[in-house]
Amino acid sequence: MRAPIGDFDHATPAPDRLDELIAPVAAAVRAWSGSVPADQLLYVDTDPRWADTAVFVEHYGRDLLERSANCVVVAGKRGGGTTLAACVVLSTTRLDVNGLVRRHLGARKASFAPMDTATGETGMEYGGITPVGLPGDWPVLVDAAVVDLPYVLVGSGRRRGKLLVPGKAFAELPGAVVLEGLGAA
Repeated sequence: MRAPIGDFDHATPAPDRLDELIAPVAAAVRAWSGSVPADQLLYVDTDPRWADTAVFVEHYGRDLLERSANCVVVAGKRGGGTTLAACVVLSTTRLDVNGLVRRHLGARKASFAPMDTATGETGMEYGGITPVGLPGDWPVLVDAAVVDLPYVLVGSGRRRGKLLVPGKAFAELPGAVVLEGLGAA
């Protein structure tokens, strides 16, 4: 099947490629429910050598620059407790960690989670973390601009491969909260 965005050789419904997905992502795809059918989540094979954004869009299509999202794991701290959350923003924007994220989490301080924490808690590879398949009790903060796109490129849980997900599906992820201005230009 032809991918709806980008210049990929082939796109396959994610439920048909569970063998290419890591366990938490495969489980989330298997249990998918909501207004967007699971077969509209697409898997595309990508070369991890081209993971850097500039090289990636040069190889797979310049249109992806405006249609890609990053999933960033954030640690919000208050007192002795830490809340982990995922934030999904367009790759052309900066996450408002110390403003909107901190306030939404009710944290005194918010920062990017250390790599070991992000990978250890998600079971995903650094550079491939995706909001599909995150721990069910995590808040998933999604920029409204992501939800507004017909399709968005995000990680697949691994550095190899990506998911193409209809934007409105992000609003239906477990723990999802859609926020205006989460990503700033």
